[in-house]
Amino acid sequence: MVTKTEEKKLDKPAETSATDQQQAPVGTDLSIADLKNLGTIIDVASSRGAFRAGELATVGTMYNKLTAFLAKVAPADKQAQPIVGQDGAGQAPNPTTK
Repeated sequence: MVTKTEEKKLDKPAETSATDQQQAPVGTDLSIADLKNLGTIIDVASSRGAFRAGELATVGTMYNKLTAFLAKVAPADKQAQPIVGQDGAGQAPNPTTK
């Protein structure tokens, strides 16, 4: 049984302030690292047989789109951060003997 007070509360729209509408919920932003991790998750899941045969085409298409997007967005990151093992990057210098 609904009382008159409850009816008034239901009819009244929720009021939100301008600051509530401008602030994004916490934890909803995605970084390039998050997208790279997503690509890794897709790769691992598909190699472990997590997807059915009929789903693989869709998963593969999404994976290809993701990797193409990452290649377009993050080429500067590859130049700025050398990969360990490439041309001695990130490796300790060889010790010298006297």
